[in-house]
Amino acid sequence: MFRLTQYMHQLVAPTPVRRRAGPVKPVVIWNLTRRCNLRCRHCYTTSADVPFPGELTHEQAMGVLDDLKAFGIPALILSGGEPLSRFDFFELAERAKELGFHHLSLSTNGTRIAENIDRIADIGFDYVGISLDGLGAMNDWFRGVRGAFDEALTGVRACKARGVKVGLRFTITEANAGFLPGMLDLCDAEGVDKFYLSHLVYAGRGDKHRGEDAEHSLSRSAMDLLMERAWDAVAAGKPLEVVTGNNDADAVYFLNWAERKFGSAKAAHVRAHLEAWGGNSSGLGVANIDPQGKVHPDTYWSDYTVGSVKETPFSALWTGGDPMLATLRTRPRPLKGRCGDCTFKAVCGGNTRIRALQVTGDPWAEDPACYMTNAEIGVGEGDRLTVTPFRGKSHDPAHRFV
Repeated sequence: MFRLTQYMHQLVAPTPVRRRAGPVKPVVIWNLTRRCNLRCRHCYTTSADVPFPGELTHEQAMGVLDDLKAFGIPALILSGGEPLSRFDFFELAERAKELGFHHLSLSTNGTRIAENIDRIADIGFDYVGISLDGLGAMNDWFRGVRGAFDEALTGVRACKARGVKVGLRFTITEANAGFLPGMLDLCDAEGVDKFYLSHLVYAGRGDKHRGEDAEHSLSRSAMDLLMERAWDAVAAGKPLEVVTGNNDADAVYFLNWAERKFGSAKAAHVRAHLEAWGGNSSGLGVANIDPQGKVHPDTYWSDYTVGSVKETPFSALWTGGDPMLATLRTRPRPLKGRCGDCTFKAVCGGNTRIRALQVTGDPWAEDPACYMTNAEIGVGEGDRLTVTPFRGKSHDPAHRFV
């Protein structure tokens, strides 16, 4: 995750760079179930509203919580499918809160929040992330169920009414990119605490629909708008936090913006912070447990399994000798192509390896979703892309930033 707003604050009120010390404990994203009442086009778990065999029993899931707490993970994100569809969701969430995880989050489609808001608020989640992929009918088409937008927005409002920190997650594609300005306006209108722009990852149904991924020029234009709106919020002292995910080229693109706007000295300070962060953290700072208890380097690496918590505790699997985890943790990673030659490897960490694997069969090949030009990353000569940056503030849903 690239915390855009956080690094913008470094331009205003710089702080010393803090580098990781000792073994890194990962944020764990736990897909509690594949069951879900929606049918999203980009679903990386290929979920559906049917029971799935082999999911963890209540006793097994409780044991996982105890192990994660003893291992000392910094944050736990309960996800799905739709996590509220799991039969013992609230028992697990209550136990997680009792154990005292430093940060406990819920990742949901939002459609069942309102009917459960009292229990959600009483548990004391630190954050609730709700996925919306456009306004009105666009979101409903994207998510496969009519009325999903209205139900999710009701969930947002229920969270705000109960004082629960809430954010919106938006996966950008060619089809819905024109709704990005409206999504940001919605955040302002509803007092949403965080906006998360997710780039498409080729996993599950997201792999099936990879042809709908945003073009490189569109990704750049979306970042132009995000940086404009995030900077407006920082300058005005507004609380909205803007983050992006699944394309660590965003950090490099931001560095270019920072240098143009604030000069090389401030950009160098931000770069030092970004290198301390290290970019893509699959297998290092991020881990995934799927509904059947299989452990993966992140939520999109479903075809690569480190082991199963049904047989071995997560803590033992994560600190064992798995070769893929060991290579993902290597800095620099053994990258090839443009990624291998890039002068910003220490910033982005090689970007999203699963996209490279899905497209080429090689996890260390270049990430096809990197939208930086060759000239911008010090590779060869000339530009790889012809881009048209976003210039205006159109709120027309048909606007496509180009």
